[in-house]
Amino acid sequence: MSSRTNNRRASPLLARRREGDQGAGRAASRALQDSLGPRRGSVFTAGPEARRSSCVPPAVPTAWRIAAALLAAVLAGCSPPIERTYDRHPALPADLPFSSAVVVGDTIYLAGEIGRAPGGTQVVEGGVGAQTRQIFENYKRTLERVGSSLDDIVKCAVFLDDMSTFAEMNAAYAEYFPKEKPARSTFGVDGLALGAALEIERLAVRGGRS
Repeated sequence: MSSRTNNRRASPLLARRREGDQGAGRAASRALQDSLGPRRGSVFTAGPEARRSSCVPPAVPTAWRIAAALLAAVLAGCSPPIERTYDRHPALPADLPFSSAVVVGDTIYLAGEIGRAPGGTQVVEGGVGAQTRQIFENYKRTLERVGSSLDDIVKCAVFLDDMSTFAEMNAAYAEYFPKEKPARSTFGVDGLALGAALEIERLAVRGGRS
């Protein structure tokens, strides 16, 4: 009789202890969850900071970023190749390993030119002035073959065997550019092919000058 009475008296006490243990467990679980941050997909009714953070869009998965980068690389490789045209003067000896002009898109890269007589391998007589004019005439023919003209020249590089002839070269040079002048560099050098007094190298762009 006393044993049953003791058990009945102990039951409320034991229940209160269990409730206390469960409450402590729930509190510990909440503390752990707070330290780890929100779970994915959970809904918050917390303060303003939590509501603002819930408006941030989810990060793009890494796999999608990789796929987008690969697609961009493939599309870049699908762009049409830039056309190139190589021009050689008909009288240029076959053993000379260069072209008279190379056209890449609208840009024309011209080989250096000396004052050679048309179809020959000797420079013209008359000094720097005559050779300068002959160089321009040679370039006219080269540019015509690739559908261009002297008006498209945007850059020149002049190589003089004797810098004391600069003024003579400059006077003949200026005859071919009465209006817009292309950019230019002038260098003094020690010796040129075929004993030429000067060599000029040019770069042209279709529609480069108006």
